[in-house]
Amino acid sequence: MLQITLPDGSQRAYPAPVTVAEVAQSIGAGLARAALGGKVTGADGTTKLVDTSFVLDHDTQLAIVTAKDADGLDLIRHSTAHLLAYAVKSLFPDAQVTIGPVIDNGFYYDFSYKRPFTPDDLAAIEKKMAEIAKRDEPVTREEWKRDDAVTFFKGIGEDYKAEIIASIPSNENISLYREGSFVDLCRGPHVPSTGKLKVFKLMKVAGAYWRGDSNNEMLQRIYGTAWANKEDQDAYLHMLEEAEKRDHRKLGRDLDLFHFQEEGPGLIFWHPKGWALWQQVEQYMRGVYRDNGYQEVKAPQILDLSLWKKTGHWENYRENMFTTESENRMYGLKPMNCPGHVQIFNSGLHSYRDLPLRYGEFGQCHRNEPSGSLHGMMRVRGFTQDDGHIFCTEDQLQDECAAFTALLQKVYRDFGFNEVLFKVATRPEKRIGSDETWDRAEDALMESLRRTGCAFEVSPGEGAFYGPKIEYTLKDAIGRHWQCGTIQVDFSMPQRLGAEFVDAQDQRRTPVMLHRAILGSFERFIGMLLENHAGAMPPWLAPIQAVVCCISEGSADYAAEITQSLKKQGFRVQSDLRGEKITYKIREHSLQKVPYILVVGDKERQAGKVAVRGLGGLDLGAIPFEDFVGRLNEDVALRRNVVQSIVQPEPAVV
Repeated sequence: MLQITLPDGSQRAYPAPVTVAEVAQSIGAGLARAALGGKVTGADGTTKLVDTSFVLDHDTQLAIVTAKDADGLDLIRHSTAHLLAYAVKSLFPDAQVTIGPVIDNGFYYDFSYKRPFTPDDLAAIEKKMAEIAKRDEPVTREEWKRDDAVTFFKGIGEDYKAEIIASIPSNENISLYREGSFVDLCRGPHVPSTGKLKVFKLMKVAGAYWRGDSNNEMLQRIYGTAWANKEDQDAYLHMLEEAEKRDHRKLGRDLDLFHFQEEGPGLIFWHPKGWALWQQVEQYMRGVYRDNGYQEVKAPQILDLSLWKKTGHWENYRENMFTTESENRMYGLKPMNCPGHVQIFNSGLHSYRDLPLRYGEFGQCHRNEPSGSLHGMMRVRGFTQDDGHIFCTEDQLQDECAAFTALLQKVYRDFGFNEVLFKVATRPEKRIGSDETWDRAEDALMESLRRTGCAFEVSPGEGAFYGPKIEYTLKDAIGRHWQCGTIQVDFSMPQRLGAEFVDAQDQRRTPVMLHRAILGSFERFIGMLLENHAGAMPPWLAPIQAVVCCISEGSADYAAEITQSLKKQGFRVQSDLRGEKITYKIREHSLQKVPYILVVGDKERQAGKVAVRGLGGLDLGAIPFEDFVGRLNEDVALRRNVVQSIVQPEPAVV
């Protein structure tokens, strides 16, 4: 008798081996219709996702996977990628299929075809996908010998697929999936039939090199999205529309903050207003350094290659480094600040009483990112980090990590981000240091999060080559996630570079080094800020906090007087004394997302008042000038956002 244990702990007995679909049917007809796959737990506690046709032939634990589960959504997206390939082959028989994985919120599939796919082609492909889905064709798994599969795909002109299969060891059987006339290589699993794929949309076509190698043929990558229901897809598409409106590159142009140009790929040209925003962020972070025991330092931009070899960067990171030569010496332009901070630490002998010693730097770094990966301010080659390094004893490690996490959360709240996700990234395959050292470092990070009450995920293998790290991810106003701050434990670099302190027994010891950043890259963080606030920065950050507009020539002197008074009090203010209509001025400055527009005419001048308008429809009417000054001071002190009704949609479920 076969015993199947379900997630609620109940058990069901079967006289003979059964499929996942048969188990679902025995539980209920509704579950059988909803079943997309199964999750089977092995004797060793590991789980694997399987087709509904998978045969259970021994006692096991089973969860039926439906569209309500995260695994079910992955199954839908994976299967929709194959549905896309099926449709392309139906319409364009000469096209060759290559690979088609699941990605965040969707999928893609790469094709080789004699001409570029057009928007009309995408519409036709999507229509064909809907036709195939409506036919509800079964999706079945077949096992083939590798060499037979190579012969089959070569015979139908699928050279890329044959190349993939030929790279698999010859003694292994492979799995193919068949739906109607279409057969594709895939490990699976898949939904049981095409009728389960009801909600999808093709998004765009882009170029992609075969196997990611620029020496190979350029393929066409079709991106799509797929969801369990139309409501979720509509929410996602709405989020994309909102994200397009908030694109920091567009806002940078429209608000005259910065620009990019071909002569400086991956580098930013900051305009006066953009640099004013930058300065507010930097001065705020300088205060954070000051108030939390950091000493600000500055290390050189270039260092001799011998130092980068000592740190391990040259061995593990050279492809991302810019180099230069002078007088027969090779130098590396710094991709990170940590080696310079160790040199500053090493310049004097430290006692254990000096620790923890916290250095902070607004350090400009350069990394040789591939041109294809550059993306506005979000992925650049030149950037500035709010970089800090803490030298401490191992006993101080958890306290420092816990204090940093609390500080980071406060900083994010001040900038308008109230939700933070925590992830611990553990040892990668390519690393320095012993396993014992990595064990201690990983345990310390996890325990520091437990102490501060932060739930976290573990990302195996995603740590830096020199140590594990906590990654802090922000959620913005439209529900997107941004990986931002980090703290990394490093037992190795201080030892490699000879960092020492004298302990209580007068013995020389190597400190632990914590690499930490809250904002990460200033450039990327400012891009995130612009998109989160849709360019309407709160008064404490806004490049221009207020514009004073005169209604007529007779009130121009009063407008200029108000402007000068505000400037003397340290506010960032401009006046608009042009002879344009006041409605034109208000509209123009509203489009520039200035937090406050002060309108003054003869009545306001005589009463010593200003008529105050704010973004999002705020209208305070005419109030005493001193009251406005008090309000603006309060906005800055409390880091308050004046925007009340500017478009802020509910976050999409993505």
